[in-house]
Amino acid sequence: MVINTWNEEENLGRALASVADLADEIVVVDMKSQDKTVAIAKKAGAKIYTHKYTSYVEPARNFALSKATGEWVLVLDADEEIPGSLAKKLKRIVEGEEGDYFRLPRKNLIFGKWMKHSRWWPDYNIRFFKKGSVKWSEVIHSVPETRGVGKDLAAVEENAIVHHHYTSVAQYVERMNRYTTIQAKGRVKKGEKFDWSDILVKPAGEFLSRYFFGKGYKDGLHGLAVTSLQAASELVLVLKVWEAGGFTGRMIDSSELVGVARGIWKDVVYWMADMKLGEGNLGKFNEVWLRIKRKLST
Repeated sequence: MVINTWNEEENLGRALASVADLADEIVVVDMKSQDKTVAIAKKAGAKIYTHKYTSYVEPARNFALSKATGEWVLVLDADEEIPGSLAKKLKRIVEGEEGDYFRLPRKNLIFGKWMKHSRWWPDYNIRFFKKGSVKWSEVIHSVPETRGVGKDLAAVEENAIVHHHYTSVAQYVERMNRYTTIQAKGRVKKGEKFDWSDILVKPAGEFLSRYFFGKGYKDGLHGLAVTSLQAASELVLVLKVWEAGGFTGRMIDSSELVGVARGIWKDVVYWMADMKLGEGNLGKFNEVWLRIKRKLST
């Protein structure tokens, strides 16, 4: 098992304990933590290596993989854990199930709630594989390159990595600021240009895709709150792309603004009608009227 760390004293012990009966070796690659992370890893008997601080994990992933000696590798983050049911499943895979790499579902706990919707489930990640079959790029939140036969574990709770994700709003905001800075640099490097309408369109698209298409409303208040934060993150990212271009200004004509707003509102009407239709028990007249509204908004 390999795990990359940076100031993870609050989480690491739980993660390591969850693989105590599963992993033949534990490789911890630490990015110069300033807390008790390394001491906790040593106490658990892990092999410890040091990597320069990179502010996100991908650049250090392959270095960590290079230190693993086993045929099979499990990649875990410090704020994750492997439940007993998943550990048993992974052991059975090693004993004979065909496949070179496996995508595991992930149970995201945000602000104390398992997010079953809002595009947070099943949140598949390639985390268990034969050494040499998976390689990461240095792009933040990137999907790794693979070779060989891949399989998905069924999207059920007993197969899922437990991810103790955001535990506070402050933690979300800190990561949002750090990640959006990296993402903005990547977008600019690819040649993306800022357009003023992105300030409205992209956050709105993020909200609608999670709250309506991803059925975030089924996550209750948590769904509304977290989806709103995701939309805010998209806004910050757009503004950082603008910042990279020197905050170039321009006047916005009212007709332009109205045109963009109308496009967003059409999407809102469509998805609100779709949500109500999905709830059922509307009565024939209301159902027909909602279908008409949804059709007119397309």
